[in-house]
Amino acid sequence: MLMALEEKEGKKIQIYSSNTSSSGRLVTAFWKEKYERDAKKYWDVFYRRHQDKFFKDRHYLDKEWGHYFEAEEGEKLVVLEVGCGVGNTIFPLLSTYPSIFIHACDFSPRAIDLVKQHKDYSQNHVNAFVCDITADSLAEMMNPSSVDILTMIFVLSAVSPEKMPLVLQNIRCVLSKNGRVLFRDYASGDLAQERLTSKGQQISESFYVRGDGTRAYYFSEEFLTNLFEENGFEVVEIGTHNKQVENRSLELVMNRSWIQAVFKIKPATCVPVGENDDDKEQKTGDVQFSKVPLLCADDNDVDISEDVGNMFGISHTAHETIEIQVKGNHFKIMALAKEYQHTCKSTGLMLWESARLMCSLLSYNSSIYTGKKVLELGTGSAGVCSMVAARTAQLVVATDGDVESLELLKENVSSNLDPETADKVLIRKLFWGDKGDINAIKEHASSFDVIIGTDVTYNPGATVPLFETAREFIADQDNDGEVPCFILCHIQRRVDEASILSAARKNNFELVDKWFNGVDAGNGIIDSWFLGHADFAKSVVENGPLSILLFQPVMRE
Repeated sequence: MLMALEEKEGKKIQIYSSNTSSSGRLVTAFWKEKYERDAKKYWDVFYRRHQDKFFKDRHYLDKEWGHYFEAEEGEKLVVLEVGCGVGNTIFPLLSTYPSIFIHACDFSPRAIDLVKQHKDYSQNHVNAFVCDITADSLAEMMNPSSVDILTMIFVLSAVSPEKMPLVLQNIRCVLSKNGRVLFRDYASGDLAQERLTSKGQQISESFYVRGDGTRAYYFSEEFLTNLFEENGFEVVEIGTHNKQVENRSLELVMNRSWIQAVFKIKPATCVPVGENDDDKEQKTGDVQFSKVPLLCADDNDVDISEDVGNMFGISHTAHETIEIQVKGNHFKIMALAKEYQHTCKSTGLMLWESARLMCSLLSYNSSIYTGKKVLELGTGSAGVCSMVAARTAQLVVATDGDVESLELLKENVSSNLDPETADKVLIRKLFWGDKGDINAIKEHASSFDVIIGTDVTYNPGATVPLFETAREFIADQDNDGEVPCFILCHIQRRVDEASILSAARKNNFELVDKWFNGVDAGNGIIDSWFLGHADFAKSVVENGPLSILLFQPVMRE
């Protein structure tokens, strides 16, 4: 297990971090590239959703680093807050040190707008601007070597490790030779890291994606030290901090960790204009730095941005309505808000593109299911395929192993179908391979003519139980000359098609047709479903590489 749970004082659950050396399944190159490409969009959506209500103001700055802000009489310190967000560092600093001037940048335009809307914002004290510090030169937006104090509070972790050197080279250009970088960010071994690992949300070593698409790197002291030293800095002080955080409403006690450090430019890299090349190569000697003592901070000092609900798989209440209109069917589906669709614990709480495609196919090809008994595996909360089939099918059983998804599915079915049609849709819990669940469904129907699964093959470990379950339910004989079928549709993300075909063969299914992104690679059965109305799939296919596999059972003698 990645986490051990232990009862504490009879009620509270103690959550301990485990060894961080274990590595979860990495997200695919497709999603890694998407998270990088759309990083600004994810943070913009984050600030649209949370406004300025998510992070606490950082009032600990004065206690931790107050001596760095002490200026000589008449001197006005210049501060740069990199990744300022909505101003949780800016405004506490201004309140404590009203004479400082703060440059504040963030690559989210929405965050900068929220900073400028703050009641304490004044252009006389704050210059807030949009900047992607991995691509835009800070030296072109402010005076080079002019910053006395540069703060990086939970910001470098949001940058991919490959681009972190670009950030440090960028900030070095605007930091004065006696300036300091004040740094605080996530530490390796934090509970959130373990949770993200267990949920398969790892992008690369120590780098993860959260449920809303934003990313976080978890630093070790060694990695952070090497990163800064290799980019022209030396360590003034560094330390890893640990604290137990209690959430009383959830009765959880969590071990959280963060890393705190101060850096300055190496003397060899502080080269005045006009200095000769020989002087630039001077040696700095061994770097000496001290450890920061561990803090005994109060609750306000724990500045960890993980959402506790998301971390522990607690139900999200942020739903959105999705409208589906295709060939006489008009559904209004309640689903998890789109910004959570990527990696939340329950994949059944969203509407995947493969379900949209299958919904359209069934709408235009009622002969697939009319008068037949239909079973949908891994229906999720949307249920669009089951609802289409319910129009003319004899019976539809919609199943999922996630209770939360089933509850929302019941709401979607009852709100979109008339009572008579809704009565033909049985909603049942089904963990693939669970004999109890299988037998409970067989009390209503012992076999099915058509079995459907959309995006149910992304987990290789579940592929064999999926086909075992399908074999339990597939009909043993033709229905009016039509062979029973098992139709799978999925997005080509982390799907191992070889393992799918192997599991199918082991359970006496044969692949009779295959369709991929508009091309039929088999005998044309699937292609015939698109004849005369191919346009309906075009917009869906453009959103991802979609595949349809058509299986039929090898009939028992």
